[in-house]
Amino acid sequence: MDLRAIGMGLAFALMWSSAFTSARMIVADAPPLTALALRFLVSGLIGVAIAAALGQSARLTRGQWRATMIFGLCQNALYLGFNFVAMQWIEASLAAIVASTMPLLVALAGWMIFRERLRPLGYGGLVAGTVGVAIIMGHRISGGVDLTGLIFCGVGVLALAFATLSVRGASSGGNLLMIVGLQMLVGSALLAVAAVALESWDVNWTPRLGLAFAYTTLVPGLLGTWVWFLLVARIGAVRAAAFHFLNPFFGVAIAALLLGESLTLWDVAGVVIIAAGILAVQMSRVTRSA
Repeated sequence: MDLRAIGMGLAFALMWSSAFTSARMIVADAPPLTALALRFLVSGLIGVAIAAALGQSARLTRGQWRATMIFGLCQNALYLGFNFVAMQWIEASLAAIVASTMPLLVALAGWMIFRERLRPLGYGGLVAGTVGVAIIMGHRISGGVDLTGLIFCGVGVLALAFATLSVRGASSGGNLLMIVGLQMLVGSALLAVAAVALESWDVNWTPRLGLAFAYTTLVPGLLGTWVWFLLVARIGAVRAAAFHFLNPFFGVAIAALLLGESLTLWDVAGVVIIAAGILAVQMSRVTRSA
């Protein structure tokens, strides 16, 4: 892995983790599904316009279209939709911790469904990740966390894991920025239907809402997704996913810094164990695929 790939991975992890804090700011002043649908509409149009200006084409392969539709549905509509709604009731740091377990779920699915074998380090990582999640969830549930919000985050991360399994098909064959824009427009259309059916237009216009919406739309939304696809195309999905072990740290730290969310020793211990488990799983898979 070269220095450029490392820089891209660190940038992606930071952008991806910061999205939970900006989302928490947005849902404090706007209906979550409506805000998310508008975010993807703006991001998607910008992405498609820039891609077209760069000469990229919307004539994708059948595999790219399939992966783009799945990614738009699972990551944008389901994963982020459930997370935006959940963050009306739970803290951004908890949502980030739940979402950061995605690499563990992908590895677990590979083992249980696709019969992919891991090295002992990988199995140890799965156990460690499970223990870390149990520590945090046990502490948070006993402290009175909203269970509906927690369940929504859980459903969302399952959808994200499924989307991740399809990302390889979307990142091959070129036209990456066009694919990013199109999958966002897919998510926007699906979320718009849900927003019209479930929400009313009730927005508290504040400077914080405007800044958070602009940041979420342009940085983790458009730039972060593009960097992720580029990273996967450069080093492969398995090695790229290793950078997810940074997400628990970044997500919790950003939420504490910008939102003042409190952390306990149980949270810190759980985050460290989850991160170690993710790293162990990814190191095992990278070694096996080398």
